[in-house]
Amino acid sequence: MASLSVFGLGYVGCVSAACFAREGHQVLGVDVNADKVSLIDSGRPTILEEGIADLVAAMRRVGRLEATTDSRQAVLESDLSLVCVGTPSRANASLDLTYVERVCEQIGEAIRDKPSRHEVVIRSTVLPGTMHEIVIPALERSSGKRVGDGFGVASNPEFLREGSSIKDFDAPPFTLIGADDPVTAEQVRQLYEGVEAPVFVTDIRVAELVKYACNAFHGLKVGFANEIGSICKALDLDSHEVMRIFCKDRKLNISAAYLKPGFAFGGSCLPKDLRALAYRAQQADVDVPILRATLESNRKQIERAFRLVMAAGHKRIGILGLSFKAGTDDLRESPMVTLIEMLIGKGCEVLVYDQDVTNSNTMGANREYVEREVPHIWSLMKGSIEEVITGSETLVIGKASTEFRQLQLQDVFERRVVDLVRISDGEARNSRVYEGIAW
Repeated sequence: MASLSVFGLGYVGCVSAACFAREGHQVLGVDVNADKVSLIDSGRPTILEEGIADLVAAMRRVGRLEATTDSRQAVLESDLSLVCVGTPSRANASLDLTYVERVCEQIGEAIRDKPSRHEVVIRSTVLPGTMHEIVIPALERSSGKRVGDGFGVASNPEFLREGSSIKDFDAPPFTLIGADDPVTAEQVRQLYEGVEAPVFVTDIRVAELVKYACNAFHGLKVGFANEIGSICKALDLDSHEVMRIFCKDRKLNISAAYLKPGFAFGGSCLPKDLRALAYRAQQADVDVPILRATLESNRKQIERAFRLVMAAGHKRIGILGLSFKAGTDDLRESPMVTLIEMLIGKGCEVLVYDQDVTNSNTMGANREYVEREVPHIWSLMKGSIEEVITGSETLVIGKASTEFRQLQLQDVFERRVVDLVRISDGEARNSRVYEGIAW
């Protein structure tokens, strides 16, 4: 079992210290607030939550949990330090990292005189880049040692909700470890051997951002449900019944569906239905900024793609994929059609290939849309991938079809490739002439 020092005895620190002590580790809590230290040493928690008082008292009785104001003592007597101090907002919404930097300087000063390696794990919620821009420089500056030589660092974001944090510690959705050093990653992983949950070891900056992605999505879900609820109230509908049924869809609604960064949405349903719902809300005098912003965000993603394609200044643009998704010939509100219109408007020569979309096969409402909105599209279509590649300076991958996934991108890398759907996860993405819209 490891010996831990936990810096910061607020919500995250108190729960983490008590739970790791329960898992068998020797834990020394550290805080500049002598009152918090006194509470822990007297067997009482620094927070109010069901179960925490009994847990702190029990761990104090068996001698696996104590506290101190002496940061140097804590580092010298432990193998690993967890940094759980606050990262409050400033008036301009940026994070105040004063406490994180100060604690890292204190830890570094102790590491300077420590003969054995020490691991420093950031559990506080910090933005991507904090480890490399704040934490590591502070540790190196104060210790006189280099990261990887004398100390290691890792990001280990917490996913603890106030009111249920002990339960969340015991049953998290996953354990996340961001580390560039396998030695440090393994040290942190061993802390969670008694916790049944998947463990993901990844890049430090990825781990830092995952916590923010999670919280942003949670906030988005609350706002979305509230906007639907407001529409329901205005229309005299039971909002809880609507969302109860909504949540039963585990294939698309409560799932990983649609959560891969890529190009804009399109087709005959999503844009039309979002517009209609926002319009109906407006008729009922209900403001739905999230629903309206979804359409605006989608439009901006097309603009991002346009700027990305135009960045090299090329005028001959090849397009692989025209319909709004693989396996369909539907061009209704396809973002690729909008992108092509923007490129033509800038004087580009556009060549298009899409095996699913041909003049002879397109019919019904889809054909009516094409003939009404983009009748000139057929003049841009080519009969083969090779014809498009040969005639273009920049090649745009607009659809994740099997045909395009099998394309060996390195074979076309004498020209620039803009990938809107991430068809390649291999070495091709490291090429200097390859660029993805969100990667």
